[in-house]
Amino acid sequence: MSQAEVSQTEVLSIRSGRPNPLWSLSLFRNETLTVFRRWRTLALLGVLAGVPVLVGIAVKMETGRGGGSGGGGDPAFINQVTNNGLFLVFTSLAVTLPFFLPMAVGVVAGDSVAGEASAGTLRYLLVAPAGRTRLLLAKYASTLVFCLAATLVVAVSALTVGALLFPLGDVTLISGTTVSFGNGLLRALAIAGVVAVSLTGLAALGLFVSTLTDSGIAAMATTVGLLITVQILDQFPQLHAVQPYLFSHYWQSFADLLRDPVWGEQLLRNLGLQALYAAVFGSAAWARFTTRDVTA
Repeated sequence: MSQAEVSQTEVLSIRSGRPNPLWSLSLFRNETLTVFRRWRTLALLGVLAGVPVLVGIAVKMETGRGGGSGGGGDPAFINQVTNNGLFLVFTSLAVTLPFFLPMAVGVVAGDSVAGEASAGTLRYLLVAPAGRTRLLLAKYASTLVFCLAATLVVAVSALTVGALLFPLGDVTLISGTTVSFGNGLLRALAIAGVVAVSLTGLAALGLFVSTLTDSGIAAMATTVGLLITVQILDQFPQLHAVQPYLFSHYWQSFADLLRDPVWGEQLLRNLGLQALYAAVFGSAAWARFTTRDVTA
């Protein structure tokens, strides 16, 4: 944020005796622009955009050789891609959600506060009259924007590749019902929204980790490490009692949007779990950040 913007909003805040809402908006805009200006962020988005391309080409090559694509070890929906390119959107989200998408979110969230501390800019951000709470909210909000942007990058890339390599048309849902392409496109948009919301719990966890250290690299590595650990724990049947409380347990519930009627139970559990993680770790991040001695 420029010095002119800071000084102007600061004067308004001082005169009114409370933080000006314009400052909060400017702070959020500045944090969001900072996230998307980083080369690391652009590289992450580039990798995410490349996954549907690789999946689409692999399916096309396999189809050209006359091979099947419906084996038991194949990713979800991949056996439908050759008949309808729209299914490449669902397949790409199913492929990237277990690791690629959350890893990107973990990197951005983990670096949000710790990266500023390691760069020596956190102290100057806190000079602003908005205070620590608004700064933390702005950083979390900018991370949520990245969650949505990253998900849409995968979806748009998959839709583009699917349209170029495969036919488009009416969509046969996994419940056997056939709907129009427009209806399927709306479901794809809804699925992208659900996937983005599914990452909000991890974003809050990463933000909390970021408040615990002055090292951006350590915060990113810890967040990604926790992601991998949770994913591993979710694979052991012996841990079935705790698995419903792991933030990634209901991630694949977005597939229920491809049923007619839509199955809402798992979707609601996923949304509720993400809200719980966001509340718990968001509160923990706030408690830590507002009492932290910032010397960077």
